[in-house]
Amino acid sequence: MPITPLSPMQNRLLDAIEPHVIFDGWSEDAFKMAIAESGLSDADARAACPRGATDLAVAYHQRGDAAMVAQMKAADLASMRYSERVAAAIWFRLEVVDRDMVRRGMTLFSMPHLAPVGTQLVWGTADLIWETLGDTSDDINWYSKRTILSGVYASCVVYWLGDETGGEATAAFIDRRIDNVMQFEKFKSTVKKTPVLGQFATGMEKLLSGIKAPKRGAAEDLPGRWTLND
Repeated sequence: MPITPLSPMQNRLLDAIEPHVIFDGWSEDAFKMAIAESGLSDADARAACPRGATDLAVAYHQRGDAAMVAQMKAADLASMRYSERVAAAIWFRLEVVDRDMVRRGMTLFSMPHLAPVGTQLVWGTADLIWETLGDTSDDINWYSKRTILSGVYASCVVYWLGDETGGEATAAFIDRRIDNVMQFEKFKSTVKKTPVLGQFATGMEKLLSGIKAPKRGAAEDLPGRWTLND
């Protein structure tokens, strides 16, 4: 999922709303104060953010994603094991945001009508991590990698929000979660080697082999595709 640059007006509003989110959340009151302090007209501000503070909460998440990608590209990840690269990416993502801002965002996106938006944002973060790490999968693994990482990332955020150790406990938690994923991958490999379950697993792989990832550059709201295999 490509990073969509924020417009100049969105950046101005986002900078203006940040001091107010801590006290008022991503609310209409905070949005109104951001408009007043940004110097934009109400009409221009609402044209840039039709959903008001909700759009700025999305923008804050996207700004964090962009900062994470920048850190990943600047870091020396080549010397790390793949699991360590993923763990580093998650830690980078947490480092570039404010804990109270994220906590307020979780409250916003836990609302039923906005939960799909929050889920999409988490998925987008997981997708960016894999893309930046050079993932080239184009089959069912494209989906499974992002689904698993979305769950890992979300759990790490929740843990981080309650971490009072200065980050040490969160770093250890991230490592444990990544280890859990690696153990699951080893379990799948073991299953494939068993006589009965291995045949079942192989059959499922063949059944799902036609599922393909969305084409690069396609519209974000389009699903993947299915291809017929010989």
